[in-house]
Amino acid sequence: MIEEGKPLFVQIAEEVEDSIIDGSIAEEAQAPSTNELAAFYRINPATAAKGVNMLVDKGVLYKRRGIGMFVSPGARDLLLSERRSLFALRYVQPLLAEARKIGLGPADVADLIRVSAEPTTPTTPTTPTTPPTLEPSDRRTS
Repeated sequence: MIEEGKPLFVQIAEEVEDSIIDGSIAEEAQAPSTNELAAFYRINPATAAKGVNMLVDKGVLYKRRGIGMFVSPGARDLLLSERRSLFALRYVQPLLAEARKIGLGPADVADLIRVSAEPTTPTTPTTPTTPPTLEPSDRRTS
C-alpha cells in the first residue's frame, strides 16, 4: 500500500475512500479509528489522524462524540463524482488531445475503446495483437 513520493496521510485517506466506494464501508457505518489505521499500516497515529481529518474536511466522514468516526450519508456519491472528474482530467483529456494530434475524432476514440474492450473468447489466441486501427476512410467526424 505504501507508495513512495505520496504523503502517507493522503494514502490513508485514499484507502478509506476506496473502501467506501467499493462498499466495504457503508454509509452511516463506523470507519476505522485513527489508532486502528495507525496499527494496521504501522504508522504514527498523528499521520493517520491527518488522513482521517482530510476526509472529515471533505464531508466524507463525521464524528460522533465518544463513539468514533462514521461515513457520511452521500459520501459514496460524492467520492464517485470526484473520482470521475479526476479520471476525465487525468486520462480522458490527454487521450483526446493525443487523438486529435493523430487525426482521430471522439467517435474514432469511442470505436477504438469499444473494440479494445470486447471480451476475448476462449478460442481467441492470447498472444499480443496489434491495437485496432481505423483507416482515414473509416473515420467519422464528431
